[in-house]
Amino acid sequence: MIADIQDAPARSIFLLHASGHNPTGLDPTIEEWKKLSEALMDQNAICFFDSAYQGFASGDPESDSAGYRHFINEGHQILLAQSYAKNFGLYGQRIGALNVITNNAKETKVVMSQMNQVIRPMYSNPPAHGARIVATVFNTPEFFEQWKADIKVMTDRMRGVRVSLVDTLKKLGSTHDWSHITTQKGMFAYSGLTKKQVQDLRDLHVYMNFDGRMSISGVNTKNVEYLAQSIHQVTK
Repeated sequence: MIADIQDAPARSIFLLHASGHNPTGLDPTIEEWKKLSEALMDQNAICFFDSAYQGFASGDPESDSAGYRHFINEGHQILLAQSYAKNFGLYGQRIGALNVITNNAKETKVVMSQMNQVIRPMYSNPPAHGARIVATVFNTPEFFEQWKADIKVMTDRMRGVRVSLVDTLKKLGSTHDWSHITTQKGMFAYSGLTKKQVQDLRDLHVYMNFDGRMSISGVNTKNVEYLAQSIHQVTK
């Protein structure tokens, strides 16, 4: 990845997933973020962060923002798209925010002018209901702490089903290495299954993308055993 950054033309735009990478479930460590920051700064690159699953990687929204916070501290003028559809359960509202780091008030005014021109023909005034829910939670200390606790509960649940899935596969006698499922983070995982194996799973009413990407958030204590049995059956 560093090599690709160094080979890219100066002022290239790089899209970076902040945490809970979709679809791989693999995130840079803080030391790797530092190296990426340095390489991108050398290229005078424009860094656009996509933060769609903040909190669902580590269980802590603050920890999941460590990458782009470091970039900001190092002087990058990043763009940051945040989604609250997942970590607030507001799928029907699709609430989010676009943050742009500028150097001064003049730059901020220019950016706002351009953004207004973009959104005007698209929606002009977005629905306010979901945004007010998010704003209320963020601005009410009691609700904010409850939200962070709920994020931790959900993240621990997803970690738990990852472990349960791998443990059940081992108990069933699978000789494959499934450790990648537990080392990955967030709502998704690359199972390592082939397109043929995924197609065979569909005959058992188990569905995932043909590239083997599966939704961890759809796995629970009631279906994890059947999922493990089905995966074991098509990978023997």
